[in-house]
Amino acid sequence: MVDAGSVVDLLKDARDRRNASLILELDLTDGIVEGQPADPVSALLSMRRTHLRDVLGGLRRARTDPRVRALVVRIGGHRLGLAMAQELRDAVRAFRDAGKLAVAWAESFGETGRGTVPYYLATAFERIYLQPSGDLALTGVALEEPFFNEALGKIGVTPRFAKRHEYKTAANTFMERAYTPEHKEMSGRLVASAGEQVVAGVAEGRGLSPERVRELIDRAPLLGAEALDAGLVDKLAYRDEVYADVRAAVGDADARLRYIARYNRAQGLAKRLPRQRQQGVALIQGQGPIRLGRSGRGALPGQGSSMGSDTIATAIRAAVRDDKIKAIVFRVDSPGGSYVASDTIWREIVLARKAGKPVVVSMGNVAASGGYFVAAPATVIVAQPGTLTGSIGVVFGKPVVGDLLGRLGIGLDSVEQGAHARMYAPTRDFTEEEWGRVNSFLDRIYDDFVGKVAEGRDLPRERVDALARGRVWTGADAHERGLVDELGGLGQALDLARKKAGLAVDAPVRLYPHVSPVDRLRPAESSEDRTAATARLDAWGPLTAVASRVGLPSGGPLMLPGTWEIV
Repeated sequence: MVDAGSVVDLLKDARDRRNASLILELDLTDGIVEGQPADPVSALLSMRRTHLRDVLGGLRRARTDPRVRALVVRIGGHRLGLAMAQELRDAVRAFRDAGKLAVAWAESFGETGRGTVPYYLATAFERIYLQPSGDLALTGVALEEPFFNEALGKIGVTPRFAKRHEYKTAANTFMERAYTPEHKEMSGRLVASAGEQVVAGVAEGRGLSPERVRELIDRAPLLGAEALDAGLVDKLAYRDEVYADVRAAVGDADARLRYIARYNRAQGLAKRLPRQRQQGVALIQGQGPIRLGRSGRGALPGQGSSMGSDTIATAIRAAVRDDKIKAIVFRVDSPGGSYVASDTIWREIVLARKAGKPVVVSMGNVAASGGYFVAAPATVIVAQPGTLTGSIGVVFGKPVVGDLLGRLGIGLDSVEQGAHARMYAPTRDFTEEEWGRVNSFLDRIYDDFVGKVAEGRDLPRERVDALARGRVWTGADAHERGLVDELGGLGQALDLARKKAGLAVDAPVRLYPHVSPVDRLRPAESSEDRTAATARLDAWGPLTAVASRVGLPSGGPLMLPGTWEIV
C-alpha cells in the first residue's frame, strides 16, 4: 500500500523543483561542439559534450525566465577560436542586459600556455574570478608558420606548385624559406585585426583604456595577485568560494544548479507539445573540409568532421521542397577544400534563392577559400569580427620525390600509354605542356571564383579581384570591404532569416537534414531523398596519398593550409 504522506512529499518536491530558483552552469573546459556531426560515430561521441545551439538557445530562454537568477561559466582547458568566443560574448551580454548576473571563473587563464582568447571571453561577464594559484597569460596574438623548402631539398623532394595569386600561401609552406612580402603583409594584418578586437573587448569589459590594456599585455603573463591589482580580475577564489558568492548575490542559498544544455533541452521539450507544424527556418550545418560525397569524419586522424557536397546539397533541396520552411540559415565553419564540391553546394544555394527562400550564411571561426565560395551566393553573409574568411584563390601542384627515391636506392621504371598518363605521379616533374595545363586549370578556377563572388556580393569584378588574390581577411576587415554583410553570430543570422521570410521572432528552427537511425539503414528512394549520398571521393584524386604524407591540405585546391584559428 502506498503511503499517502510519501506521495504528498513527492508531489511537493516536484513542485519545488519546477519553481526553484536556478543558477545556470556552463563548463568550457571540454570546448563546444559547433554542430551535430554527420556520421553516427562522431554524433555518439559528442552526445555528452555541450553544443553551441544549446548554449545560445538556453541563454536566450533564460533572459525572460524569472527562475533563472545567474550564470556561472568555467573557462579554461580546451581552446576556443576567437569567433566562437565572440559568439559567446554576444550571448552573455544579452543575458546581462536582461538584468541577470553572469560570472566567469577559471583555475588559470593559460597555465604555461596561451590565455588571451579565454580571458577575452571572460571580460564579457560582470565578475571574473581566478583561482589563487592561477595565472593570467594575456600575452597577445601571434601567428607562427613553418616553411619546409630547405628541408625538402635536403631529402630530395622538389615541390612543384602554382597558385592564384600572391596571397594564396599554401604553396609558400613548401616553396619558400620565409615569408614573402605579401604573405607577411597578410599575416601581419590578421594579427593586428585580431589584436585590436581583443584590446577593445578587454578595455570595454574592465573599464580600462586601450593604452593600459596594451601595457598589461606587454607585461604578461601575470601572477594572480598582479592580475587582481591591475583590475583584470575581481577576486582570487576557489570554486566553492565562487559559488558561495553567487548564491549570496542572488539571495537564495537553495538555488538549484542546472547545466545550460540540460535547461535548454528541458525548456524546448516542454514547448514541443503536439500541435500543428509551424512555419520556420531550416538550419543546415557545414563543418570541416569540403569534399565530394557525404559529410562525415575527416580523412586524416584528428581532422574532425567534413562537409560533403551530397549531404549539404540534399539538405538544401529538402528545405526548398518543404512548404513550412520559409528561409534557410547555412552555418559554415570550414577552411574549404574541393572546388567541384564547393561548386555543387554553390549551385543549390542559387536555386534555393530562385525558389524564393532567403539564404543567410552564418560564419564560424573559419569560412575561407571553399568556405567562402559556398557562402558567396547567400542573401546575407553574417560573420564575427574574428572570423577568418576570404582567401579567394586557388593552389595546385605536387611534390616530386624522384630524387628522394634515388637516394634511398629505390629504382623506378614504368610503362604507360598516353602522353600524360603519369602527369599526377609524384615520381616525376610536370612536362612543359603539362605545366601549361595546370596553369589553365588554375586560371579557370580563379576566374570562376572571382566571378561568382562578384555576382553574389553585387561588387564590380575588378573590386573583387583586388580583394581576392588568395588573401585571408578577418570578419571585421571583410565587412569593411563588402565581402561580409553584417557582423554577428548564429542567433543574429536566425533572426535575420526570420525577418527576411516575414516570420515571427520566435518561429521554430529545424535542423536539416534530419535523418533518423532507421533512415540511415534504409536505401534512398531517389537522389532527392534526404538519405541520398554517394561514396566518398577524395578531393586531390590520384594525389591523395602523397598529399597526406607531405602535409598538404587533404581537402583539395580551395583549402587553407594548416590550422587557421585565432586562439
